[in-house]
Amino acid sequence: MRKKIIYFLIFFIFFLDVYSEEKYFLTLRNDEVNLRQGPSFEHPVKILYKKKYLPVLVIDISDNFRKIKDHENNSGWIHISQLSKKKAALTIKDDLLMLQSSNIYSKPLAIIKKGRLCLITKCENGWCKIKVNKFSGWIKKENLWGKL
Repeated sequence: MRKKIIYFLIFFIFFLDVYSEEKYFLTLRNDEVNLRQGPSFEHPVKILYKKKYLPVLVIDISDNFRKIKDHENNSGWIHISQLSKKKAALTIKDDLLMLQSSNIYSKPLAIIKKGRLCLITKCENGWCKIKVNKFSGWIKKENLWGKL
């Protein structure tokens, strides 16, 4: 009986540790967003982001601030009011074909360069429908970094 309790406690502690650090993507809500060194407005600004809907990975929480990591591994704190749940991603490979439908044999619509910001309409079966400027089409999910 004592071993069962010990195993249960070890499992419970492991379970809490693994799931308490859940990471998730959000996007920048505005055209200008401050990345700060700490979780308050008193901390100095490290970076001024100038790209609305840029995806960021939330890695920690402190009150109304979120510690984020961007696609270049910069990290810092952003106030929650400056973050959005809008789905967006960056392309991680160069010269990707945007296709008319979600299969490799469909008509190519555009060539997408590495680092291009894409708004995500939907994702299914390993493909995401994206919107880039006036183009809308499909790209493989594995070629994107962000909230899918």
